[in-house]
Amino acid sequence: MMTVEPQRIYFVSLGCPKNQVDTELMLGQVAAAGHSLVHAPDEADVIVVNTCAFIDAAKEESVDTILEMAAYKKSKTSSPRRLVVTGCLAQRYADDLAKDIPEIDTILGSADFQALAKALAQGDQPVAKLPSGKSKARKALPVIQVSETPAYIYDHEAPRVRIGARHSAYVKIAEGCDRPCSFCIIPKLRGPQRSRGIDDIVAEARGLAAEGVLEINLIAQDLTRYGWDAGSSPESRNTLAQLLRALGKVDELEWIRLHYTFPSAFDDDLIDAIASTPKVVKYIDVPLQHIADPMLKRMRRGHSSRVTRELMKTLRSKIDDVVIRTTFIVGHPGETPEEFAELCAFVEESKFDRAGAFTYSIEPGTASAMLPNRVPEDVMAERQQTLMEIQRKISRARHEAMVGNEITVLVEGESSESEYLMEGRWYGQAPGIDGVTYLADGRVPAGSLVRARVTQASDYDLAATLEV
Repeated sequence: MMTVEPQRIYFVSLGCPKNQVDTELMLGQVAAAGHSLVHAPDEADVIVVNTCAFIDAAKEESVDTILEMAAYKKSKTSSPRRLVVTGCLAQRYADDLAKDIPEIDTILGSADFQALAKALAQGDQPVAKLPSGKSKARKALPVIQVSETPAYIYDHEAPRVRIGARHSAYVKIAEGCDRPCSFCIIPKLRGPQRSRGIDDIVAEARGLAAEGVLEINLIAQDLTRYGWDAGSSPESRNTLAQLLRALGKVDELEWIRLHYTFPSAFDDDLIDAIASTPKVVKYIDVPLQHIADPMLKRMRRGHSSRVTRELMKTLRSKIDDVVIRTTFIVGHPGETPEEFAELCAFVEESKFDRAGAFTYSIEPGTASAMLPNRVPEDVMAERQQTLMEIQRKISRARHEAMVGNEITVLVEGESSESEYLMEGRWYGQAPGIDGVTYLADGRVPAGSLVRARVTQASDYDLAATLEV
């Protein structure tokens, strides 16, 4: 049996919570293999960068980070011997990364990160073949392990070292996506949808709860189509509604939160499960992207504006005090001034609790990238600003209506704004993407659920007193 020399590993995790889970799984692998984790790149033997490639800004951040970490390998005052790059950028641009950044030693695809521990054990033994098989690599080029069709999905027995708050965790219930949205590259980067079993997810949730986790955030590329890869009929597969009811029986959990739901996949049973399962917080993240029917057709969203409007009415009528968060894309090819005006009017009338707007990013290899009638960059930026100004006023008004109300807050710890304040979130604030609630007039441990009375409101944050 080969003896693996313990190494010091430094991780950089970029991108979305789904990437964070992947990083935590890699941390678990290297820890289980006997390696140690360090908190500074110049202290490491190996640097691992988990990349994102969802939009141009994410790709630029990933490349900049790789180059920054590569500089440590060349520095005489640093110790790193190897640089490993994984994640979505590695999945999509393995050949280019290998050719352009020779400091990289190993490239792993978005679903190949489970091979990290083995890659570390192999040491510096580059191979001479790119994944395309079209050309031989120079000896200096890195080992490339990129599956053409990503297929891996973790289970509850996979070792995992969590980062961030001890009382809140992300749980990936499915990987990949089968939707044909014209602007999105994710199915090519993450592969087809593959869902975990209910018993497996519940087992993970029980393990997290035993570690002190009070809040689990369910994530997937398309949460509402959980289980659909096993069959189109609800009778022949697991459903998200079944999963929520099963998770609601995990005693130690307090909050179960839904992210990345899709509007056309809601059904009556799912809405009932959200409304009637006490531990499922009444917070729904449903990226709508647009409301004008011609735009929805160009985006290949697979539903009409009528479906969206009816869903919003149904959610609010059947789920008491529901908080709805959404996102929109402005400047998609072909978006006319009239279609953008329709989107603005929809946001104005819908009064979403949370909404974000992104300017369209060209993704080579997608259907949208080949469409005519591109919207100029300055027009996209102006539309984004206009839409967010509409939402800012709505968010402010909804927060001001909460002043004087008592809310339950999950305490994160001491506030970064002041040593005299604590900081937390009520159920309408998801970690990392929404605002926070500042707590005055008391000290409580991080991970506590406390009652507080709202005293002030801003566009995205609340202030509250612990003296209720």
